[in-house]
Amino acid sequence: MDLKRLPIGIENFEEMINRGYYYADKTLFIKELHDKLCKVNLFTRPKRFGKSLALSMLQYFYDIALKDKANLFDGLNIMSAGEKYTSEMNKYPVIKLSLKSADGQSFKSAFFALKECITMEFNRHKYLLYSAKINGAEKNKIQDILNLYGKHADPDIFTNSLKFLSSCLEAHYGQKVIILIDEYDVPLEKSYFNKYYEDMVGFIRAFFDNGLKTNDSLHFAVLTGCLRVGRESIFTGFNNPKIVTILSSGYGEYFGLTEKEVGAAFKYYGKENKLKTAHDWYNGYIFGQTNLYNPWSIISYLSDLNENIDCYPRAYWANTGSNDIIHELIKSADKNTKDEIESLITGGCIEKKINEEVVYEEIGSNINNLWNFLFFTGYLKKISERQDNRDIYLKMDIPNQEVLSVYENKILEWFDEKTKVKDLKLLYEAIRSADYAAAENILCELLMETISFNDNYENFYHGFMTGVLSRMDGCLVKSNRESGNGRGDIFIMPIAYRNTTAIVMELKVADKIGDLEKKCGEALEQISKKGYVRELKDMGYGSIIKYGIAFFKKECMVFGCDSDK
Repeated sequence: MDLKRLPIGIENFEEMINRGYYYADKTLFIKELHDKLCKVNLFTRPKRFGKSLALSMLQYFYDIALKDKANLFDGLNIMSAGEKYTSEMNKYPVIKLSLKSADGQSFKSAFFALKECITMEFNRHKYLLYSAKINGAEKNKIQDILNLYGKHADPDIFTNSLKFLSSCLEAHYGQKVIILIDEYDVPLEKSYFNKYYEDMVGFIRAFFDNGLKTNDSLHFAVLTGCLRVGRESIFTGFNNPKIVTILSSGYGEYFGLTEKEVGAAFKYYGKENKLKTAHDWYNGYIFGQTNLYNPWSIISYLSDLNENIDCYPRAYWANTGSNDIIHELIKSADKNTKDEIESLITGGCIEKKINEEVVYEEIGSNINNLWNFLFFTGYLKKISERQDNRDIYLKMDIPNQEVLSVYENKILEWFDEKTKVKDLKLLYEAIRSADYAAAENILCELLMETISFNDNYENFYHGFMTGVLSRMDGCLVKSNRESGNGRGDIFIMPIAYRNTTAIVMELKVADKIGDLEKKCGEALEQISKKGYVRELKDMGYGSIIKYGIAFFKKECMVFGCDSDK
């Protein structure tokens, strides 16, 4: 039997169905949307959880211009939901925009991407130029907008474009319009991190006000994004938009994959024996009351398993975009926040007051805003919640191994940045001169400034040491942790090697502080027994200093001797 292809990166519903990709049927989203419909409906979910595909499905179901595509839904769940729902098929003109490309480094470049998105949608409806129901002035305006494709333009020209196109479509079809906007918050997030937020929020506010608030041609609108942006930013004056966040009880199963859907997929591809790994790495998201897996990661993992049944799980989702918010949290962390991050990455949890509305310009003003941001973008999950007067508090932890790897990598990046601007000459002098006490004191000071992954996570300390030592002038710092070749943990080799002094380090982690001295001794003994010095001697180094370094939490002990002792 030929297995269906896995839909990696497929966001178009027609392509999903017609090209025979594996599809977890989410079409009953249409039924629930119909039953609970409001004028403006906003769904917030983390990145890569099927938002774009969901909007594409809505477009093919509702768009009057896509009547010839109705067969895409044959055999899918919505067709058995009843005539109440199927009678709505291909009944309305649809405007569909994706704002995900508006991620430029400046307002000019980001707006150019927005303008291109809008003009392409006008181009999709350019048949209006030949409609007997559109007057000459309107046709001229449509043509003027079409002529701006590929050219720079004044943002003011486009603030009313959504409302204008809706009016033309209603005149042509005699039906009110459905507006679908994907990744509505990308321009705002990118503008915040690239420091042109005020310009972007001004345009988006006017664009949405005209298109979604004062638009008499609107039947309903659906927006998707990662965050519920504060009303004072872009939703000023809206008449009670329906906002469905990951805390809302409805629509839980329509974004992400349920336990049942993941089980069915792994069974279909004959990979049931890998379900436990998939659970540990990609499960753990809770939307409303529904437990979900990350769909992007599940599909990517299954694809790799089809190539190699023994492949290791990877952080697929973490690599699909920037993780600036984790970096922002770590960079701005005080001692209490560092302790909370350490608790999270060692399997603990934190409790924070939750605010479902994110106002970007306030993210850096209060560390609690960053915790909220992390929760709603999928870097934390809810364990439980409680109410205290009018405030809601969530107990949260890290969802799974994949997200944990993001925290770990960002911590190492942050520490690397810190060490690049820190003067470490005294440490390097102490190491070269075999001043073990001085080296120990400086390393302990550095450990107090950083964030550790795990009390017994040797790879963290290895990363810490290689980062600290990487800028020793005139030396090649070689790490053998990754190669697993049985050599010493770290070699420090002067480039001018003849008759100079090289250094070999072995690192150990103690279970309790009283074991530090013992572990240092074991490290030095291992260097001697395994002959780590021999390779350096053969290269021509005149002498070698041996270091045994042991760690316990943020304490370390340094022992050492030269190669003849």
